[in-house]
Amino acid sequence: MRNDRAQYVPGHGLLTRRTAVITAAAGAGIGGATARRFLEEGARILVSDAHARRLKETEAALAAEFGAGAVTALPCDVTDETQVQALFDRAVQEHGGLDIVVNNAGLGGTAALADMTDDQWSRVLDVTLNGTFRCTRAALRAFRAGGHGGVIVNNSSVAGWRAQAGQAHYAAAKAGVMALTRCAAVEAAEYGVRVNAVAPSLAMHPHLVKVTSAELLEELTAREAFGRYAEPWEVANVIVFLAGDYSSYLTGEVLSVSSQHA
Repeated sequence: MRNDRAQYVPGHGLLTRRTAVITAAAGAGIGGATARRFLEEGARILVSDAHARRLKETEAALAAEFGAGAVTALPCDVTDETQVQALFDRAVQEHGGLDIVVNNAGLGGTAALADMTDDQWSRVLDVTLNGTFRCTRAALRAFRAGGHGGVIVNNSSVAGWRAQAGQAHYAAAKAGVMALTRCAAVEAAEYGVRVNAVAPSLAMHPHLVKVTSAELLEELTAREAFGRYAEPWEVANVIVFLAGDYSSYLTGEVLSVSSQHA
C-alpha cells in the first residue's frame, strides 16, 4: 500500500483581494493550515479561536510572515451568540466587507452511547453543529447586507456518513453539518452565496495525537486508501478550491477529503 508523503503546493493567488473569516484557526490543525493557505493565496484573514493565548500567538506568527495588514484576530467561542456577532461585525468594520467564511470549529470525544451523559452529548452538538449554525446565520446576514455574494465552507467529517463506536454525538453533529450545508445552500443562492463542506477522514495534528490512542490511530490510518493520514494542509487545499472561483457552480456539496465517502 502506498504511503508517500504529498508535496506542498505553492500559492497561486487564487484568493487575491478576498477577505475571509476562519474559526478555530489557532494551532496546528485544519483551521491553522487553512489560515496559512488563504494567506499564501492572497487573502486577508480574520482568524478566531476560543483559546485566546494560542490565537494571539498564531496572529503574531502569521503577521510576522505575511504582514500585519494581512491578518487580524479576535477570540470567539462559537457557543456564544454575542461573540459570534462581534466576530462578523469586526470583519465588516475592519475590511469593509466579507467574501469567505470557513466554519472550522468543532469538538470531538469518545463515549459509549449507553454511558454518555447529557452534558457530553450537548457540548459536542453545541460547538460542532450549533456553532456552525450560528456562524452560518451571521455570515448569510452579512452577505445579504453586502449584496455582492460570498462563500461559506463548513468542516464536516466522514463520521457524518459512517458508523463508529463511541462517536454517536460527534457523528450526529457532523451529519447535521452536512444537512445544514445543503439547506443553507438552497436559501443562500438567492443572495449569490455558495455553501459547501469538506468531509475529512484522518488529518493528523499534535492535538489529535494527545487525545487518541496509538492503537486507534493505527487502525484509522490503515483504512486510508494511500496508507497514510492526510496533512492538515491537504484538507486546506480543498477548502481553498471551494472558496475560490474554480468551484463557481458548486453549492450544497460535501466533498470527501479521503476515500471514505460511505
